[in-house]
Formats: sequence, structure tokens, C-alpha cells
Amino acid sequence: MTFARFMALALYDPDVGYYRQPRRRIGYAPGTDFFTASTSGPMFGELIAAACVTLLGGRDPREFTFVEIGAESEGGVLAGVSHPFAAVRTVRVGEPPVISGPCVVFSNELFDAQPFHRFVRRDGAWRELGVALRDGALVEVELPDATAAPLPGTAPDGYLIDAPLAAAVLVRQIAAQPWTGLFLACDYGKSWRELIEATPAGTARAYHHHTQSNDLLARPGEQDVTCHVCWDWLIDALAEHGFTAPEVESQEAFFIHHSAHVIAETSTAEAERFSQRKLSLLQLLHPAYLGQKFQVLHALR
Repeated sequence: MTFARFMALALYDPDVGYYRQPRRRIGYAPGTDFFTASTSGPMFGELIAAACVTLLGGRDPREFTFVEIGAESEGGVLAGVSHPFAAVRTVRVGEPPVISGPCVVFSNELFDAQPFHRFVRRDGAWRELGVALRDGALVEVELPDATAAPLPGTAPDGYLIDAPLAAAVLVRQIAAQPWTGLFLACDYGKSWRELIEATPAGTARAYHHHTQSNDLLARPGEQDVTCHVCWDWLIDALAEHGFTAPEVESQEAFFIHHSAHVIAETSTAEAERFSQRKLSLLQLLHPAYLGQKFQVLHALR
């Protein structure tokens, strides 16, 4: 099978998929596998809500429903956070994202968790990598036929591209629905040029108990598997459905540009002590933590 098919089973199979297991995956507690911006507590939700109001321009946020797609928790990123929206709705993993009317559609690390294809340059041609069962073990194989993908005409022998095709498909599914408002996605990714010129070993990796690994076939259903999204593909998908001025910013720049008053108020209120809220700000904004690791894509329709 293609690697994308293996990944779909390993992550989303209703019975054994990693994201279908009733356990905590995110956080610092024993048994978790990784942490993300939402691990910092309500500070992340406060910054997101403030940025949404800024990006909506003159539109009244009380007329919009905040829809979080791929929410890990029941209440989502705005759980326990004061916000100005008419309503908040979460779409959990495996649920179809049905969206209509005025909305803010938000996701955090949704698109990097979509199945991706893997291609390797061999003897002047691209070959798709797949997964096979050999003597009771999963092994990587080269497939005779390659999935159609916009691969470059030339590349060094052995160059590997992890192509997140399903992420672009999901953006098109979301954008094709009858809603207007703000699209906002926090994730980590690269431009297409970076993927085909600056990542010769690909960007795929696995996470298990906060340890990064290149063994993507180990512990299927028990570890996270991910790769960088291609921002160019997501931007193109939004533009095809009438979204204007899509922009990608580092998480640090995004919050400084669009949530500055929350940052200032928190820093002033906690000026005399190093509080948990200030620690959360540090984690979210500092380039050495999450500030540069994550980017934010936003666009309006």
C-alpha cells in the first residue's frame, strides 16, 4: 500500500487509529507524546480570540460562530476563555466539518496530521514509497506506480519528498462549503521551494512519549506520524474558493501583529512576578520555543 494509506490506517482507523484512542496525547503528563500551543493553557485561546477580532476588521465578532476543526478536547481552544463570538463549536477528529454562515474556522495542528505520500528520486525518475508486510514485519518498499503529484523535473538521486496532498484536499473541502469569514490555521510547514530544494531527507517524523524518531513504521496506532504542510498548496486552495490575501506568518509575528493588546496587558499585570501566564507567553512567542516553530495561515472571504 502507499505510505499515505498506511498512515490513514495508523492514525484514523476507527478501532486502532492513533487519533481514535481514548487517551491523552498532548501535554507533559506521563503517557503523552507531544506538546503544542494549546498545552500552554488558556493564554493561547485568549491570543487567538484577540487576533480573530483584529483580523475580522470592522465586522462584528458577535455575528460569527467560532468553529474549531480537529479539536482534541471537548471545549476546544476557547474552553474557559472569555470571547466575543456568537457561539463556539468543535468538530472532533473523524467528524465531517459541516460549516455555513458567518464563521471563524480555526485549527491547531490539523493539517500536519493528514496522510501524506512519500517519493524518492531514483535513477532519474520519481518512485513512490509504500509499506509492505514481509516476514511479519512492516517494511518500506518502492511501488511500481506513483500517485500523481506536482514533483520537480529534476532532483539529486536519493532526494526524498514528503508530499502532504491530503492537507490541500481538506482545505478545499472546508473552503467549498457555504460560509464566509476568517480561516485561521496554526501549523508547521514550508514553501514548496523549501520542500524540493532544502529538505533532502524529507520532513516526516514520528513522536512517541516526547521522543522524535525517523522510524515511521514502528508502533502503528501508538505513535504520532507527521510532516510539514506545504503552505503554497493551502494558499492556492483558499484562493480557488474566493479567499482574499492569504498570508503566512510565524506564530511569534502573528500574535505580536494581531494580539498586541493582550500581550501588553498580560505583561503589565504580571510585571512584578514571573507568573504562569508570563511563562505561557514566553513559550508561545519566543523563537527558541514555539514562536518560530509554528506558523499561522489566515485569509478572509
